Amino acid sequence: MSFPLFVGDGVILLSLQDFQKSYSPVFERCCFGYGQIAYISSSTFGCCHQQLILGSSHGQGDDSDATLVKVWGKLLGANIQDAASAELYEPEQLARQIIAKSTVVKRIGFIGLGAMGFGMATHLLKSNFCVVGYDVYKPTLTRFVNAGGLIGNSPAETSKDVDVLVVMLERRLQSRGLKLVDAPVSGGVKRASEGTLTIMASGTDEALTCTGSVLSALSEKLYVIRGGCGAGRELDSYSLFFSIIAFSGVKMINQLLAGVHIASGAEAMALGARLGLNTRMLFDFVKNSGGTSWMFENRVPHMLDNDYTPYSALDIFVKDLGIVTRESSSLKVPLHIATVAHQLFLAGSAAGWGRQDDAGVVKVYETLTGVKVEGKLPVLKKEVVLQSLPPEWPLDPIDDIHRLNQSNSKTLVVLDDDPTGTQTVHDIEVLTEWSVESLVEKLRKKPKCFFILTNSRSLSSEKASALIKDICGNLSVAAKSVENIDYTVVLRGDSTLRDAVVSLLGEMDAWIICPFFLQGGRYTIKDIHYVADSDWLVPAGDTEFARDASFGYKSSNLREWVEEKTRGRIPASSVSSISINLLREGGPDAVCDTLCNLQKAELRGKSFLCRTAASFVSTRIGIIPKAPILPKDLGINKERKGGLIVVDRMFPKQQNRLKNLNYNVSVDKLAMKSLEEREEEINRVAEMANLFLGASKDTLIMTSRELITGKTACESLEINFKVSSALVEIVRRISTRPRYILAKGGITSSDLATKALEAKCAKVVGQALAGIPLWQLGPESRHPGVPYIVFPGNVGDSKALADVVKSWALPSRLSSTKELLLNAERGGYAVGAFNVYNMEGAEAVVAAAEEENSPAILQIHPSALKQGGIPLVACCVSAAEQANVPITVHFDHGTSKQELVEALDLGFDSLMVDGSHLSLKDNIAYTKYISLLAHSKNMLVEAELGRLSGTEDDLTVEERLILVRSLSCLN
Repeated sequence: MSFPLFVGDGVILLSLQDFQKSYSPVFERCCFGYGQIAYISSSTFGCCHQQLILGSSHGQGDDSDATLVKVWGKLLGANIQDAASAELYEPEQLARQIIAKSTVVKRIGFIGLGAMGFGMATHLLKSNFCVVGYDVYKPTLTRFVNAGGLIGNSPAETSKDVDVLVVMLERRLQSRGLKLVDAPVSGGVKRASEGTLTIMASGTDEALTCTGSVLSALSEKLYVIRGGCGAGRELDSYSLFFSIIAFSGVKMINQLLAGVHIASGAEAMALGARLGLNTRMLFDFVKNSGGTSWMFENRVPHMLDNDYTPYSALDIFVKDLGIVTRESSSLKVPLHIATVAHQLFLAGSAAGWGRQDDAGVVKVYETLTGVKVEGKLPVLKKEVVLQSLPPEWPLDPIDDIHRLNQSNSKTLVVLDDDPTGTQTVHDIEVLTEWSVESLVEKLRKKPKCFFILTNSRSLSSEKASALIKDICGNLSVAAKSVENIDYTVVLRGDSTLRDAVVSLLGEMDAWIICPFFLQGGRYTIKDIHYVADSDWLVPAGDTEFARDASFGYKSSNLREWVEEKTRGRIPASSVSSISINLLREGGPDAVCDTLCNLQKAELRGKSFLCRTAASFVSTRIGIIPKAPILPKDLGINKERKGGLIVVDRMFPKQQNRLKNLNYNVSVDKLAMKSLEEREEEINRVAEMANLFLGASKDTLIMTSRELITGKTACESLEINFKVSSALVEIVRRISTRPRYILAKGGITSSDLATKALEAKCAKVVGQALAGIPLWQLGPESRHPGVPYIVFPGNVGDSKALADVVKSWALPSRLSSTKELLLNAERGGYAVGAFNVYNMEGAEAVVAAAEEENSPAILQIHPSALKQGGIPLVACCVSAAEQANVPITVHFDHGTSKQELVEALDLGFDSLMVDGSHLSLKDNIAYTKYISLLAHSKNMLVEAELGRLSGTEDDLTVEERLILVRSLSCLN
């Protein structure tokens, strides 16, 4: 079955019969199904089909489909062409005339602070009107006071001494004889709060003139309609009574079309989903074709994103289309399509979706048919996508960046919402506090860049905005105290977009958003942000990061992400993007004019605010990456204390790789139980960590895996705070200085650095692994100079954390006996082997070896082992492990098979098999047997295969042996 396809911008006229023929197979397919296509309810489509049949049956079949209106005119006795030929006037021109001569309004009364009313009233406050509000719902009055409004205790009190009184009334109240300005509005709650409504006002010139400034403040488009409410009358207070009525004829027509378009859009997308079409591709096609409408383009994205945030509630159309259908009944005009649309909205409301966005009417179709309209972006093969892109720009811009840095003396100040933003820099300092004094000291050094750790990710949007405002205020004051200094601010982070910096730095020419982060596997391609997962690219909105209880988001498209995060203040349509093709094919010069090359543009006087990921900063200041830092690079490879690893939560794969270090902390006890249980848990963990660290054991402290979230994002943040503050207290109570500290997660690492370790500054020395920052804590901290590894929660695969811990772990021994002797042979030096009989002797040998910076061997003779036992061996092994030089422990002159076999499991590095009391043949067999056992445990074997003979220092072995035997016989 073929279907008509409309492409291009050309005009194609079809007769009613042609349209009927086109609709019929689609209708049949929906109702009866072909092949594998299942049934789907198509209510509005059925109505449209009946309309076309009606037109065709009245002899209009050969006419254009546009003449369907003739059928209605014939049936209803109305002449639409005559109505269209009535006297013309320009509603917008009338509105401009009214506004131009409008009188000054000093005080406004506003009765009815519901969803629309509250937004309108608060926008009037922002427009510098004095507004007195009233509503029967008391919590709304509290919100209004917090927004800066005044409140009245009654409608009468609210209407006293006002120039304009706004009353949110329904149509039935018009009958009370009030002479009003009839001003129906369109635009929804969001546009009401922004002052961008469409208002259709009518009334006397006097009434409109008095209210013009208020109407203008509330509207983006204002139309004045003639023949409205009649002359306004003067009230006792000499104020004009100005009522925004819920409906007029114009508003009814608008809502009829809007509701039908939303319902038909939902129906069309449900049918597309049932046909197995990619709903996002379908939407893109339709919005560029003849079937589109403003409502289709605005509401279908909500359906595709499965996002029903109520910008305009579904119940509004239950009410509005209800008014339309009642009016049609009184006028005897059948409205088939509007009535069906009304029933669909009623069904959605009855299902419990009335307070959701009106796009939620699509759920009616989803429930009836079992399809999902939500259009998930596909997961892409990474290699295929990257190979499909143009080759990278061939020239390395690093020299140009360095040259531009020399001509641009501005210091780059990075406000980092958590410590992980230092993922790509090295030899850069970080401040964790921002007093004016600290900032002055830093700016006087004229660094090319420094970071300020704000930790704003752990705060609500309001608190974060206030914090950023405070920091920028201090920066401004500090800069004025330093001669010849200027700075540029960059916001590093990916949680929320906030405006506080803009208000302090002055008006911005552009916000630049660049979340690309190579080391973390984050790519932006065709405006879609992806997270690499092994060999695949997953849309960011479909990852675990997007489902964060406190900072979650839904949009993978960065344009839509901006609209989502700004709550619609910045619509997606106003966001521009620089394509990867332009970047790779045109290079820096091609994008300079579109504000990509920031430095050149800033030199031209442009002002920017950058919201970026970590990669941007290192590129902006021309940092060349260097290899990951290891303990030996910092000179701590000989320190013997354990490393401290603190993790908020881990996934099972990560936890399994570190199970030998794991020490769980109960989230339930920290966040949900009594203060006594919380304190007991904190003390227990801190005490155990001290013991392990002191015993040279790397120690992992992590919260148990039960995920406890609040009912709201704020409640989840509060739970996170309780857990994070407990981890801070645990680390604060650990008195042992760790060899290094690793903190996983942005909020956790920030809190530990600033609150537990009391660091006010730190130096970024590099990375422990690609994308994993490594700091050295400042001199004022509790552990000056200790390496601090900041492990982001979104970097690396399941074994990355284990890889870092392994590379920073203490070796079980600095050297084996074999390695120790081979090094001596290569270096041309000897290694002393010293018999020890107690702990004091072992300590003396180790101390002397460390003083001389020389390796040594601790030897335990069988007689000493018999006397000191296992504790002596354990002391020697422990001393060797904690020594700053290579020390090994050797079992010397083992003559008994039982002694040697037991020694294999006591912790010795090597042993000596002394079979000199045996014949050579038996000695070799004896030594071979013990050697096989020892080699299975990677132990070196020294053998006494023969007997001493010959003469040295006037002593002959054979003569000495005869003498000894003679003495033995005498005894």
